[in-house]
Amino acid sequence: MIKTVGALIVCLMMATSAHAQTTKPTQEDAKRITEQAADLIAAKGIEEAGKIFNQDGDFKYGEIYVNVINTKGNWVVYPPKPALVGNSVLAFADPDGKKLGQAILDTGLQGEGWVEYRWKNPASDKIEPKITYVKKVPGQDFITYVGIYK
Repeated sequence: MIKTVGALIVCLMMATSAHAQTTKPTQEDAKRITEQAADLIAAKGIEEAGKIFNQDGDFKYGEIYVNVINTKGNWVVYPPKPALVGNSVLAFADPDGKKLGQAILDTGLQGEGWVEYRWKNPASDKIEPKITYVKKVPGQDFITYVGIYK
C-alpha cells in the first residue's frame, strides 16, 4: 500500500512537472512564482532559497527562472549563469536602450510591479518582447523577479 501511494505521488509529480515544461508560462505564472520566491526567501533565508531556485523544479523550468538581486543592484541568484552572481545588473539595457536593470531595481525598491522590455529569447534566437514581475522581499534587502516572453 505504501509503495503504491509513493508511486502515485511520483507519477503525479512527474506529470505536473512535464505539464509545467510544455505549457507556455503566463504573466500570472510569472507574478505567482515571483511572489512565492519572495515568500521562500522570507521563510528560509537567501542561502536555502537560492539552492532551490538553482534546481530544476517549480522555480526553474523552461523559460522560467527566479532572479534575485540585492538593493544595490547586484545579482544574488542568477540560474542561467551562476558565474555572474555578484555582478551589477544596472548597466543592462535592451536593444532599444531601455536600462532594464535600473528599471527592475527601481520597481523593486517601490515594492512590486511589472517591467517591460525586449530581450533575446534563447529558444527562438530572436529579440522579443518580455515582461517581468518584480517584488521586494519584505523587511530584507532582496528583490526577486521572473520574466516571460510575450
